[in-house]
Amino acid sequence: MRSLVVIGVALVALLAGAAGAGGTTAATTQHSIVVTGNGAVATVPDRAQLSLGVSSDAKTASAALRANAAEAARVIAAIKGQGIAAADIRTEQVSLSPRYTQSGEGIVGYTATNSVGVTLRNLDKTGGVIDAAVDAGANQVSGPNLVRSDQSALYRAALRVAIANARAKAQTIARASGLALRRITDVSENGGPTPLVDTTTKVGAAPSTPIEPGTQLVEATLTVTFSVA
Repeated sequence: MRSLVVIGVALVALLAGAAGAGGTTAATTQHSIVVTGNGAVATVPDRAQLSLGVSSDAKTASAALRANAAEAARVIAAIKGQGIAAADIRTEQVSLSPRYTQSGEGIVGYTATNSVGVTLRNLDKTGGVIDAAVDAGANQVSGPNLVRSDQSALYRAALRVAIANARAKAQTIARASGLALRRITDVSENGGPTPLVDTTTKVGAAPSTPIEPGTQLVEATLTVTFSVA
């Protein structure tokens, strides 16, 4: 009888061990919702960036460079005469290239070019600067590129809008799925600030070239992961 009791106790112990090894644990699997959040902040540009240049032709390379240097100096002086600080005027490119005959077998002269980039901190000066530079001899005008001086702060605001947008999307998905939205577990930024500029720019009218700033959207996009239960 005692042998049978010992065998019974051992059998119970073995069955308990097997249940522990193959049984279900109390831990649950974490579920999540991943959405894309988009944010945009509208603003009006307060700065302009221009490229103004002059090209000069001459028979020899040295003559082309000398003529171009004199003309570029007049253009730069005209820009400064509009109240633009020297710190906001920078040389972009100086180039010299030969001009060939139609057959391409001989050189008939040289072309020298000098262009400067100008940052305008007052948009009201943009038209006047363009006109003054052209009157002084500039024959190359590019721009204006209209921007905001505080674009970094605007981008941070767009990021906050993107988070709110992602949360609203995730909340809608969770409710439709019968789930409860919990906390954010991961966020990744999709690129950097994306300015979309909508402007109207008119060139060539007197007495000053008119520039319309229009509006600018600074955009941000995030991929956000929320835990759900």
